[in-house]
Amino acid sequence: MGRNTPCVFVAEDAIERIEALVHQLPANRHVVLLLSDGSSCDGVVSVRPSVQVFRDPQGREGINAEVQLQRPDVPAWHQRVWLDRIRRVESVDSIMPGEN
Repeated sequence: MGRNTPCVFVAEDAIERIEALVHQLPANRHVVLLLSDGSSCDGVVSVRPSVQVFRDPQGREGINAEVQLQRPDVPAWHQRVWLDRIRRVESVDSIMPGEN
């Protein structure tokens, strides 16, 4: 992942929201992500995301995180989603062994 993102956060409430989403995305959990634009995507979380410092297009530093989803039945498929785009996380099943 690069150090740039379309959107960064510095306000405490926004950072807390990103951190809360991280806790809903443990490794190996099958999830459906409902996104702020009304779309959705589903897959298995490959690694729990971590909150990091990024820069937005204007060069401002702030916090964001990115999750990578994959599908075991389609090994070449993966999708990365910035956590600020997630409106809601729905768990499809329980955590599988190997959560990190």
